[in-house]
Amino acid sequence: MLFAGHAQTAAQHKVGPQVLDYHLVHTVVSGRGNFRCVHRDYRLERGNSFFIFPGELVTYVSDSSEPWAYRWVGFKGERADEFLSKAGISPDKPVISSDRLRRLTALYYQLEKTLQLARPGCDMQAGGYLRLLFGEYAQDRLREEVPKEDASVIQQQVEQAIRWLTLQYYQPISIEQMARTLGYHRTHLSKMFKQHTGLSPMQFLLKIRMERAKLLLQGPLTIEQVASSVGFGDALYFSKQFKKYYGRSPSEYRHDQQINPYDCGGSNL
Repeated sequence: MLFAGHAQTAAQHKVGPQVLDYHLVHTVVSGRGNFRCVHRDYRLERGNSFFIFPGELVTYVSDSSEPWAYRWVGFKGERADEFLSKAGISPDKPVISSDRLRRLTALYYQLEKTLQLARPGCDMQAGGYLRLLFGEYAQDRLREEVPKEDASVIQQQVEQAIRWLTLQYYQPISIEQMARTLGYHRTHLSKMFKQHTGLSPMQFLLKIRMERAKLLLQGPLTIEQVASSVGFGDALYFSKQFKKYYGRSPSEYRHDQQINPYDCGGSNL
């Protein structure tokens, strides 16, 4: 989390052209405006959100007769693109619509308030609100891309698969085994899982294992014990997968690991 804020803009208030080195999302609370990204123009209004990705040239300007009011939040991190991808958001699809503006506005408010108060643990609390915000966007995108009569059923199937993987990650797992256990066709489950999360079931399993391994490496377990604890019978293979995933071997990660406190003060644009 970097900052959060809100504003009622003046007529034809313009930002850009500019390129940022962090992610920034705005949600339009009222009024209208234009957003330009990747050489494409979007006409936006109440309930629309637009996402700015690092390195993308963007411009946005409020309407001359109905200038928009919006809330925003800025963030950065190695997993930012991953979370946005899960919600179906990318530089080619930077705009999403929601009919739950009240819910989104409440989350933005809590984010901004948490950062302003800067109490102990505010970084974790703000991060939690941000994940909830991503979850809302993911559901909105899912409703756009999946017929309404099928969305709830598919979401339940995928969530069931996610829970199963989260509980069984330390066991030998195959997509065939998971589909058979959950009672779904392998191809159907894989397709719906990828559509919902942006990852295949096996990619998601690897992500769970690697994230768990990072936590365990901060403790006293040996590399072999960590490998076994996250479902790898071969410590050498685990080390290769860990380095491929994070760019550092488990030993290097453990050596370099240090705590960096976050600055929770925040600032407004």
